[in-house]
Amino acid sequence: MNLSRTDVGFMAICTGLIVANLYYCQPLIILIAKEFSIPEDQAGTITYLTQAGYAIGMFFMVPLGDKLERKKQIQITTLAAVAALIIAATATNFKMLQIASFLIGASSIVPQLILPLSASLASPEQRGKVIGTVMSGLLVGILISRTVSGFIGAWLGWRGMFWIAAVLCLLIVIVIQKKFPVNRPNFKGTYGELLGSLFSLIKEQPLLREATLINALSFAQFGAFWTTMVLLLSGEPFHYNSATIGLFGIVGASGALAAPLVGKLGDKGNPRVVIGYGCLLLLISFIIFYFSSGSLIGILIGIVFIDVGLQSVHISNQTRVYSLLPEARNRMNTVYMSFSFLGTALGSAFGLWLWNYGKWHAFSIGGAMLSVAAIIIYALTYKRK
Repeated sequence: MNLSRTDVGFMAICTGLIVANLYYCQPLIILIAKEFSIPEDQAGTITYLTQAGYAIGMFFMVPLGDKLERKKQIQITTLAAVAALIIAATATNFKMLQIASFLIGASSIVPQLILPLSASLASPEQRGKVIGTVMSGLLVGILISRTVSGFIGAWLGWRGMFWIAAVLCLLIVIVIQKKFPVNRPNFKGTYGELLGSLFSLIKEQPLLREATLINALSFAQFGAFWTTMVLLLSGEPFHYNSATIGLFGIVGASGALAAPLVGKLGDKGNPRVVIGYGCLLLLISFIIFYFSSGSLIGILIGIVFIDVGLQSVHISNQTRVYSLLPEARNRMNTVYMSFSFLGTALGSAFGLWLWNYGKWHAFSIGGAMLSVAAIIIYALTYKRK
């Protein structure tokens, strides 16, 4: 079966709506802290718990896409996300919300099932473009989710956002039943063998190791920024509310707009060259952030650089990874994305730690150090395609 433009568009929409579950909480940190009478940095722990849940969910559940019928797996997993979102919306204490946040992350892995599915159905010469288009949906979901969440939080309170997300996911389950193709993989081994093969892939595929490590460092920068930015904008000299903070997600959509172009560039040439430019853009963004603690214009410019840089690294790496072993795309994606989102979780925690240590300037220096680490790894493996 070949993917039509409508099929790809539908996959992109579903991907964006579900991945948004991971990011609704970020602009709501201030509101959550007030309701439960806790410090804002403590409320911020739900951001990295969500990302950690996502990483763990990917590691243990996404490989099943190489063994189970993918459409049914996507539906069941989305129903689990509905349940987790309802638990968050009804949380009576912060500990319950933390547990719900972890479960939201673990059950919102559906985009990582849709991406290998789209890669499997696309022709080789169009694979980068298809991946880029589906990734556009994912990135719009990530970035616009903050804007939507900020406004919903200011209007209906933070619980209202989780209720709305639960309804959206329930609707997605119904639509997937009508629109998604049945797709049966070929892996015949046991679940234990399936998980064991992940470590074999890490051992046997040097390109996978390199792409995963660079991506994890890039996602760590992304997570550190979007978590710490909320603390900066809610305090001196800005004093923005959740609705205003959420608007910054619109600026970040520049990365989503660049995604199809990045995919096309990867199809036409060596995607690794694009990765190098992306790493440099990430480093530049933190240099801009360092000098912009009180400058709205500087922060907005930095957001464009960090998002375009991240997508240049991520989509190009993903195209390379998907080209390795077609029969193991879900498992390859599991390794690649699990460590990437583990990087996001650790980056978020690192950003909060740096904020407590030295506020915005400490965060900017720490983010730049992560950028330099990624560039060093890139340079040490420069001969690899």
